[in-house]
Amino acid sequence: MARRRAGGTPATVALERAGVPFTSHPYVHDPATASYGLEAAEQLGLDPAAVLKTLVAEVDGRLVVAVVPVSTRLDLKALAAAVGGKRAALADPAAAERSTGYVVGGISPLGQRHRLTTVVDASVTALATVYVSGGKRGLDLGLSPADLVALAGAVVAPVARASSGS
Repeated sequence: MARRRAGGTPATVALERAGVPFTSHPYVHDPATASYGLEAAEQLGLDPAAVLKTLVAEVDGRLVVAVVPVSTRLDLKALAAAVGGKRAALADPAAAERSTGYVVGGISPLGQRHRLTTVVDASVTALATVYVSGGKRGLDLGLSPADLVALAGAVVAPVARASSGS
């Protein structure tokens, strides 16, 4: 097992090991927050379209990761189609935590315990920088969308839809 530097997470270790440039953005997490991703955008003063949430879904019985802007919702039908499946539903949080090695609200698409098929929403590829969870609540990492897709071994597909009510 690779050793982490003090304060490092599996996500930062994966980025450092791959030589991918990134920026670290810690913030004070409020345990009472309703939306971890929107909290990060607000605390860091970032555009919610560039701050991404990592969701674990079950597609035809297998776990799959979806990465979409926090300003949107995951389109489960589109996610299923993107990975050649028929049915998708959000995974049980305990199953997501066991598989990724991260806690809900801190699940990163990078450095997961078990590498899952990952789909990144196509809308983010036009951005210069995106921000993903750094592997714990209160830490986001900034990197290029191309590096995110490459390091996660992700498929790029339109899997986000407008969020109702925001």
